[in-house]
Amino acid sequence: MSKTYYDAADLRKFGKITEWSEELGNKFFDYYGKVFEEGALTAREKSLIALAVAHTEQCPYCIDAYTKDGLQRGITKPEMMEAIHVGAAIKSGATLVHGVQMMNKVNKLEM
Repeated sequence: MSKTYYDAADLRKFGKITEWSEELGNKFFDYYGKVFEEGALTAREKSLIALAVAHTEQCPYCIDAYTKDGLQRGITKPEMMEAIHVGAAIKSGATLVHGVQMMNKVNKLEM
């Protein structure tokens, strides 16, 4: 098996980001923890959103973490895949709508 740039073991080291900037690291983890508490959305719903965002952001660590988290929360494979498709549709739409900017620039330059 070939070695990749990302080492899955590094995900377990995430908490160590506080070592080089304790105050900011702790503030991040406080915020992160608060965001994932039950609120208007359930922890299950938040996990599904996180999985979709993990894919649009192409974060292999997040994909691993929220795939595992989602399975533990009872999210099904079809739900996971549908969420990824929703994320992909938004990401591709956002890319394509920027084509309008290019079209406007071409039209301006052709004047």
